Amino acid sequence: MFNLKGKAVVVTGAGRGIGTGISRAMAKCGADVVLAGRSAAPLEVMANEVRSLGVRAITVPTDITDPTQIDALVGAALAEFGRIDAWVNNAGSANAADVGPLIDLTSDRFDNVVDLNLKWTFFCAQAAARVMIAQGGGSIINISSRSGSQPNPMTGQYGAAKAGIENLTATMAVEWGHHGIRVNAIAPGLVPTEDSLTTGSMSKPSRVARQIESVPLRRLGTVDDIGAACAFLASDEAGWITGETIQITGGSRIPVGYLTYMHKITEELKG
Repeated sequence: MFNLKGKAVVVTGAGRGIGTGISRAMAKCGADVVLAGRSAAPLEVMANEVRSLGVRAITVPTDITDPTQIDALVGAALAEFGRIDAWVNNAGSANAADVGPLIDLTSDRFDNVVDLNLKWTFFCAQAAARVMIAQGGGSIINISSRSGSQPNPMTGQYGAAKAGIENLTATMAVEWGHHGIRVNAIAPGLVPTEDSLTTGSMSKPSRVARQIESVPLRRLGTVDDIGAACAFLASDEAGWITGETIQITGGSRIPVGYLTYMHKITEELKG
């Protein structure tokens, strides 16, 4: 893959799901990795895997919705590695309690999702940019979603937040480009994780089958698919790419939420 030897990379949401694929890919390419996330235990598991690949890793338990913890994350990265060459904003989600039709959406459920996926993702990017301006450049990678550009029934606020981060990605790229900072986003399609397959949205085999049928490459994504793209965007080979949102969907143009919602409505109409 791409040569990231000597680079230091911060990954938020590093202990689970797509964050594990990103952390693994960065380490395979030679980067030292700062693993951030709310829960310490999965970060330590990932750190052991990263170190087994011959690079350094530190864990920094972090809630990115707390600005003092963002500052502490930056400080820990600089104290250990002296610089931040790439920062991946992967932390973000929508909890089961926040799922529901827009007509019933409350301000609390709106804020829960939008603050995490848009507001605090931006402030993480801002913190990274301040370091990168001082050191002469770097790469910021925001993990968006296919939901950011397509309808997202039952979690409309999540899609809106991801659309917002894609717009901010382009604006950050323009404002910070003359400092040597590249800012890009990756919008994954359906990437099952251990949690989603066991108890989450992909725990029903029938839904998995419907999704595969919508993908031209006839398979769902993996966390390593997303990790490889992040490693590219962090590398010097991506040195003239900025302000872009890269769709990684296996060629699918049907949004997951839309397909599921329309199936639900079809079943209701039959009744």
